Amino acid sequence: MIAALKPAGGLGRAVKAATLELHRYAATITHVDTGALRGSHRMRLDGARGEIFLDPSAQNPRSGVRTAEYGPEEHDRGGGHAFYERTVIERSDRAGQAAIDAIKEALP
Repeated sequence: MIAALKPAGGLGRAVKAATLELHRYAATITHVDTGALRGSHRMRLDGARGEIFLDPSAQNPRSGVRTAEYGPEEHDRGGGHAFYERTVIERSDRAGQAAIDAIKEALP
């Protein structure tokens, strides 16, 4: 049981499963003009921590503006534009279940 709860064990797989679920959903619901913003969502895993963010080097091919600069403005428009807020509200249950399933698989 203790091994399953280590970041390198089941806990790490749980974080990865939840982060993957949330990353996929955020990308899916991001509004598309050129596709640069949707394609710039990245995830980072570090043991028991998962993070989703906009790639600071990704640029819009039409304007040349970095997605990390205009992405927060798009998000702050709210409603359907708020991709990360919506992801937390609309997908937390599914991400949590993915994490629980990963922990269960790691148990003896």
